[in-house]
Amino acid sequence: MALENIRLEVMKTIESKVDGFIDEYLIPVDDIWQPTDLLPNLQGEEGLEHVKQIREEAKELGYDFWVVLVADMVTEEALPTYESWLMDVEGVDQQRRADGEQNPWSKWVRHWTGEENRHGDTLNKYLYLSGRVNMREIEKTTQHLINDGFDIGTGRDPYKNFVYTSFQELATNISHKRVGQLAKKKGNKMLGKMCNIIAGDEMRHYMAYREFVKTIFEHDPSEMMLAFHDMMKKKIVMPAQFLRESGEGIAQAFENFSNAAQRLGVYTTYDYIEILKKLNAYWEIDKMRALTDEAEKARDYLMKLPDRMTRVADRIAIPKDEYQFKWVEPNGII
Repeated sequence: MALENIRLEVMKTIESKVDGFIDEYLIPVDDIWQPTDLLPNLQGEEGLEHVKQIREEAKELGYDFWVVLVADMVTEEALPTYESWLMDVEGVDQQRRADGEQNPWSKWVRHWTGEENRHGDTLNKYLYLSGRVNMREIEKTTQHLINDGFDIGTGRDPYKNFVYTSFQELATNISHKRVGQLAKKKGNKMLGKMCNIIAGDEMRHYMAYREFVKTIFEHDPSEMMLAFHDMMKKKIVMPAQFLRESGEGIAQAFENFSNAAQRLGVYTTYDYIEILKKLNAYWEIDKMRALTDEAEKARDYLMKLPDRMTRVADRIAIPKDEYQFKWVEPNGII
């Protein structure tokens, strides 16, 4: 049987569990927080005072901080790309059944998208109210990122895609959590709370996607191992890899944003390595048996990879100079 067919069979086999994953890892619309819960209520008498407070607190946050917060927001706002990509994965059927019910996998993607959509919406409104950034330039960057799409090296393979989402959801959890911690240290409780709550969503999503992979390992261990190996050998690229400013080409902006994140300690090469260690441990890679010869070699590679990457990371120097983005004025409030 062709590999694509095997993957489809596995996806079909675990399809019956997806509704359970939705109940366990996602929250109904009427119960979950909404952006308005975390932002000033402009219908109330104190709304404008809260906006003034946001603008005052914004003065205390440094240049690299704003660059990272903007790039995090733009990454979240590029959600149309992520939904269309996941809806095209093998085994995700967009058509409704004869009884009107959605295919469980497409239902997961849509419900996951609904939760993720709130993140960019929240941060976008905060940035707008802060008066600290050039929103029109940011909006251009967001549109460029959606127009340019991305290539994460997964194709339509569900195994590779779920490795990617497992990794990426934990990476975004770390980034949002650290940004929130930095904001709180500067006395910005509102932004700190906002980022921390968003990070909590990302953690739930990470726990779900890693469970998808664990379940696949139970049904098709060798092929799942090879897919994991392939993704880590190519390296997990960030969804904002094609980030760019207006009038600029693709390449420079993401690297400069990444350098800012590393200088702040928001997301570093060492975090990347720690995520790999966590996935290796959760999926119990070291205990995998009854694998094909090729899959055994893949397992051994994955177990040795963190130490190999650490040796490389120890030799990398992060540029100390801040790159001046069009998104953020270098001297205070715009």
